[in-house]
Amino acid sequence: MELKDARWRKSTRSSGNGGNCVEVADNLPEVVAVRDSKNPHGPALTFTPTAWRTFLTQVTDQP
Repeated sequence: MELKDARWRKSTRSSGNGGNCVEVADNLPEVVAVRDSKNPHGPALTFTPTAWRTFLTQVTDQP
């Protein structure tokens, strides 16, 4: 999958000190991409928008 047009943004939970950060690109049609900010040229995981929403719901609903 080509991600050259991805607009990456860091998680709102990431600290600004260059620590462990997750970046998300949700501007692409029919895909949400996730990568490690420390390795921007490395692999990225891709999800359908529905799968990504399900994941976020499960993560944010945890106590």
